[in-house]
Amino acid sequence: MRAAIIGIGAIARMHARALGDLGDVELVAGCCRTEEKGRAFADEFDCRWYDDAATMLRRERPDFVTIATPSGVHLDGVRAAARLGVHVICEKPLEITLPRIDRMLSIAGRAGITLGAIFPQRFNPVVQTVHAAAAAGRFGSLAVVSASVPWWRDDAYYGPGRWQGTAALDGGGALMNQSIHGVDALQWIAAAAMPGLPAGANPVESVVAMTAVRAHDAKRLEVEDTCVAILRFRNGALGQLLAATSIYPGQMRRILVGGRDGTAEILEEQLSDWRFRIPTVDDAATRAALGGASATSGGAADPMAINYACHTRNFASFVAALRAGERPPLDGIEGRKAVAIVAACYKSARTGRVVQVDGPTFAMES
Repeated sequence: MRAAIIGIGAIARMHARALGDLGDVELVAGCCRTEEKGRAFADEFDCRWYDDAATMLRRERPDFVTIATPSGVHLDGVRAAARLGVHVICEKPLEITLPRIDRMLSIAGRAGITLGAIFPQRFNPVVQTVHAAAAAGRFGSLAVVSASVPWWRDDAYYGPGRWQGTAALDGGGALMNQSIHGVDALQWIAAAAMPGLPAGANPVESVVAMTAVRAHDAKRLEVEDTCVAILRFRNGALGQLLAATSIYPGQMRRILVGGRDGTAEILEEQLSDWRFRIPTVDDAATRAALGGASATSGGAADPMAINYACHTRNFASFVAALRAGERPPLDGIEGRKAVAIVAACYKSARTGRVVQVDGPTFAMES
């Protein structure tokens, strides 16, 4: 298959490397408005550079594109691809508001293209192991699912000329940008423990949240660098979210899942706790295989200190679905769920009220 990338920033290089690792996908082009950056990218990855997405898509006719632009213009990339019937896989978050995401879903459905999302943590073997345990009912009556992302970003990260930290392009701060990976993993695991949950339904029912700016210039930063939220799931379980880029020097992401019959805790790529009331013969092997020290800090202080192997698996799942003519497991409706939770948190922080989490307004057309 032939692939192209819309948007050449830091994450685009991770996309290019991940696509290259697939072996059966050729990266043919990338586009951005800055010639120096574009030509350097083209030289590095042996592809062509364009300064316009529509021109690139028309000339190259790729099978699919990845969207790696700032979050608040992801919709534009989907529009351009849909006009030419090109499938899309989009970096997190799908977009910065639910109406814009629903517009993406509608455009993709009408054009008959596949819209996939990028949430690499769903392809992290440790997260997948906990998800499988939840699906098997090993936690019993689920009590708590929490995600903590106590990260750090310096002042330069939110500096002049950067889109990060802007309401128009980032759509939010520590919660929308950095912690959305934890939000998605949390809801995905919780949904696995709810076998009767309708397709497309969000497992989180309601939220109450507070946000603040604690470690950066509040006059310049348009969004939060700190957020704490409490969640109520549809099965009665409760959850906690900590999202921060305000905690120096930054610590690894933690996910805790617990209930009447067991507990699992993830520290980035390490299974730091794995105990159940009824053990199985595989538990010791699971602890041995996944209980070692994490090989990465996961971006706790450095946005690029991320193991892109999970991106490779994310792309592989999407490409396999395209080849089979099927909807990918992580499609646009799945990608919408984390943003729905984040949007509810922001509304709660603004109003001081408990806020219901919005579900999809329609099913994406086949």
